[in-house]
This record gives sequence, structure tokens and C-alpha cells, in this order.
Amino acid sequence: MPAKSKAQQKAAGAALSAKRGDSPKSKLKGASRQMVDSMTEKQLEDFAKGSTKGKPEHAD
Repeated sequence: MPAKSKAQQKAAGAALSAKRGDSPKSKLKGASRQMVDSMTEKQLEDFAKGSTKGKPEHAD
């Protein structure tokens, strides 16, 4: 399931980085903090990948 906005992709990317251990989990805020606990690494990859072209900055 791809992200519907650029903000969702950024949050998923940050959560994926923390889940992999590349960045500290304590630095996460908002949606990315919830995503890291509730989604698998594969789900985060699917959510974060793809082009941002044509996507709104924020979803409704």
C-alpha cells in the first residue's frame, strides 16, 4: 500500500530507518513513532517507496 502524501512517505522513511537501527528511535515524533511500533519492516518499505511526483504535501 503506497503512501498518499509526501508527509506519509517521510514518516514511513524515518520509521524504517529507526526500525533498521540506522537512527535512534527516541528521535522519532508523531506518526513515525506510531509507525515503527505498529508496522513491519516490509510494510514500511512499501509505504515509503515510490515517487513523490504528483502527491500532495499532506493527505486529507
